[in-house]
Amino acid sequence: MRSERQKKIVVIDDEAGMRHMLELVLKKAGYRVETVASAEAALLRLKAAPVDIVLSDIRMPGMDGLTFLDELRRLSIDVTVIMMSAYGSIDVAIECMKQGAYDYISKPFKPDEVVLTLRKAEERLALLQENTQLKQQLEGDESRLLAQSSAMKVLLSQVDQLADSLASVLIQGETGTGKELIARALHRQGCRRKAPFVAVNCSAIPAALMESELFGHARGAFTGADRARPGLFMAAKGGTLFLDEIGELPLELQAKLLRVLQEGEIRPVGETAPRKVDVRVVSATAQDLKARAGDNLFRTDLFYRLAVVELHVPPLRERVDDIGLLADYFVEKIACREGRNTPVLSECAREALEGYPWPGNVRELENFIERTMIFSSGPILDFTAVDPERRRVERNEPGDLSLKQAAQRLEREYIGKALQQTGGNRTHAAKVLEISLRSLLYKIKAYELE
Repeated sequence: MRSERQKKIVVIDDEAGMRHMLELVLKKAGYRVETVASAEAALLRLKAAPVDIVLSDIRMPGMDGLTFLDELRRLSIDVTVIMMSAYGSIDVAIECMKQGAYDYISKPFKPDEVVLTLRKAEERLALLQENTQLKQQLEGDESRLLAQSSAMKVLLSQVDQLADSLASVLIQGETGTGKELIARALHRQGCRRKAPFVAVNCSAIPAALMESELFGHARGAFTGADRARPGLFMAAKGGTLFLDEIGELPLELQAKLLRVLQEGEIRPVGETAPRKVDVRVVSATAQDLKARAGDNLFRTDLFYRLAVVELHVPPLRERVDDIGLLADYFVEKIACREGRNTPVLSECAREALEGYPWPGNVRELENFIERTMIFSSGPILDFTAVDPERRRVERNEPGDLSLKQAAQRLEREYIGKALQQTGGNRTHAAKVLEISLRSLLYKIKAYELE
């Protein structure tokens, strides 16, 4: 796991002999080493340019090692620190760890012991970098909002304007439109971005457990509560709590949620004293909450508390200009995940996608692309591999002439001609058509050309 790049190390020790010895040992082990005689000089060096690891004595004239750790934290200098001392004790080691040191070495030590400790620190650095990269990739994938339609551009402009606000936001839209992505964008672009984003699906948690999940509970509050639990509001402290499917929240809990929004405090189950919470609440629903309020299924006062600002995510059929863009993204994403070459959508395929209403919205589009890629291995993505005629019947699509049907008829005709020209040799026909034999066999069956 060790990086090929030589790690930069700064050694801090007031003893010249110790600095010289460590410089020789560490350079021999492949490190780039600088030595300084004081913590004050080390701080100036770290302000000038970053290093990977600091190896510091604890007892030094002037600023000692523990004060040096305090200064690093105060100045927000991110570096891995290993402490050294000839006056070793468990208490000193624990105090160093509390102050942010990665490890502690007692003097006198063997050269191999120092190198081994540095190697472990290198592995830690590599893991932290890898985790950071993976997190960035994951966040980038989850929060990627692709849009060129005017409807989505208006929505994303509203998100930009609302990001730094503390107002509650209600995101409305059909199932599969990407309401959680909008909520994440609000969080990621706002002043709370460094605090947690906690998402909860109100329809997925049993009503009997919902209060405990949201507000937490004390130990012994109910059977099975063998320990205290803080709850999701506290887990989102300083950040954003996303309540998806908010229309499914039980009526008896709606009053308690309303109080949280009004007073800024929660009361865990089994406790008498309330606790202050600093959380921005963003909620989402595919239902008409005003209509549910009229039917006494949702509190009107809670609706207005949640919907200080309302955002509407348009269905995919109202953002046709985004369909091709999203399809290309899903094709690339799935191909990368599966470790295969990225196929290209033909113009006929794009027109077919844009001509379909997508009642399941973006989620349905992604599922369709993934299913199609399973049955199509060629360089051109082939929708007929998933039996489009059956899809039309299942989804009650109109039976009139469409671009999709025209493409199917043309493909059937070309396959028939290829089979005729090759004397029925399917392997040769697949080469002529530039598709895989497996794909051709499926199409022959689908088009009843056997």
